[in-house]
Amino acid sequence: MSLANDLQDLFDDANGHLAIGELDEAVSLYRRCVAIDPDFFDGWHALGMALLKLGEVKEAIGCGLQSVMLQPNDLLAWTSLSQMYVRDGNIPEAEAAKGNARILSLGGKVVK
Repeated sequence: MSLANDLQDLFDDANGHLAIGELDEAVSLYRRCVAIDPDFFDGWHALGMALLKLGEVKEAIGCGLQSVMLQPNDLLAWTSLSQMYVRDGNIPEAEAAKGNARILSLGGKVVK
């Protein structure tokens, strides 16, 4: 079995745990995904959102930043990062992330 298949299986398992509210299990599996492939955008994004649901806001922001670094023109990644900053009470950063999401939603690019 290939590493890509293993990664996708882990990610699917994590999503299953997330879907039924088993956040700790989902986080553990998402962490394994990004350990296997540090460039796995979907893994970083999902890990950040699961951590946010657990109230681990600072770590969630780190994952959100990793997501936008990997895919700087992803609308959902910027929107999620903005939500993370709002939860952290960092309104200037939340507004900046929201601004990038707005640029993308209008068909622009954050990074050419």
